[in-house]
Parts: sequence; structure tokens; C-alpha cells
Amino acid sequence: MSNNKQRDPAFIPIKEDSLNRETWRVFQIMAEFVDGFEQLSQIKPSVSIFGSARTASDHPDYLLTQEIAQLLSDAGFSIVSGGGPGIMEAANKGAQAGKSESIGLNIELPREQNSNPYQDISLSFKHFFSRKVMFVKYATAYVVMPGGFGTLDEFAEILTLVQTGKTRKIPIILVGTEFWSGLIQWFSKTLINAGTINPEDLQLIKIIDEPKAIVDAIFDHYEHRCFEPSAEEHEKMLDL
Repeated sequence: MSNNKQRDPAFIPIKEDSLNRETWRVFQIMAEFVDGFEQLSQIKPSVSIFGSARTASDHPDYLLTQEIAQLLSDAGFSIVSGGGPGIMEAANKGAQAGKSESIGLNIELPREQNSNPYQDISLSFKHFFSRKVMFVKYATAYVVMPGGFGTLDEFAEILTLVQTGKTRKIPIILVGTEFWSGLIQWFSKTLINAGTINPEDLQLIKIIDEPKAIVDAIFDHYEHRCFEPSAEEHEKMLDL
């Protein structure tokens, strides 16, 4: 059998040095998790803000993000962004102008991602999946500004985790009615009609355009409970 495999052109044996490199990557990934857990566990409550890296600093979405982040920061929420330019920069800039901490979860990319200078705590990641855990694990709420594939990825990630019960239910707020209405309409007409999501799944999402209303919606969600996860929720989130 092994001889047949060796003659099969589709069978490519793993070289020992390649396997060793993969093994050491496990320790690099562990280090990213440990560093993230140690630093981010101290910044609760926090709000994760997402949006396009390509948004110019004079764009209305940038200025709106900055206003939202400062209001949340003044209200006592640390702000977590992807640490890059565009909406991420606006979020960190607004956070620094407020009273709470500004955190950037930076990702090392071949192009496009450059760290912005408005970070009180700056973490660097090589792996998207470990970075995504940090966005979710300590978040009190998600605020999602207009963005591209990366923003959609983060939006779908938290929706999936909440829908499937892998994490606690937190406010998921989309900002920009005009930008997001087509996607929500597709959810409503196509996904629900196809039976791939339930109608009540849409209740996990709010679309709010007014900065103060966003802050109010987050406080309303926690009116009868604390910002910290309950013991049951904490146990559930250990399996994130």
C-alpha cells in the first residue's frame, strides 16, 4: 500500500522540516492567545467597532465613527478596533478623545494594513482566527459600520456565535440604513424563505444611525443585568 502511494503523483509526503515549522506555529498561535487574554481581560466593558480600512478621514462615515466611539468612551466603554486605517482609525481616535481606553488588534498583512497612532493598547496578530476570538470574547456590544469583506466576515462571525449559542447574546448594531438595508432585505426574503435562518434570527440585529441612540440601545440591553457575563455564560464562552 505504501509503495502504491509513493508511485501516486497525487501523494506528496510531508517533509520533516515543514512539519517542524507547522508544529512551532502552534506555539506562536498560543502566544497570541495568551497575550490577548492577559491584556484584554483588563479592559471590560468594551465595544468592538468594525468598518472599512479604505474610508478617508474626511468621509462622513469616518466622522460618524469617531463621534460614536467618543460617546461610548465617555460612557465608560473601552473601544476595540482592528487597529488599522479608515473606520478602525476613526474608532481609536474617538476612543482616545473620550475617557476610556483605545485598543487596536492589528493584523500583519502584505499590504493595506498599517497601524494607526491612536491606540493605548496595541496587540499584533499574524493569524486572523486568534484575532477574531479577541474581538468577540470580551465584547459588550458590536458596532458595525459600512465595510467590505473583512467587515462582513466579523459581522457574520458574531451572528453565528450568538445564533448557535456559542457566546452570550450582545447588541449587534449596524450603522448606515442605506448601506445595510439591501443585505437585511436579502436575509429577510431569501434566507428566511429558503429556511436557512429563522425569522427570529433577525431580532439579533439592530440598525441605528444616531450616535446617542446607539449608546442608549447598549445600556437598554443591560438595564436588568450587569455587563459581565453570568457564571453560565462565562462557562459557555470558555469553548469559544
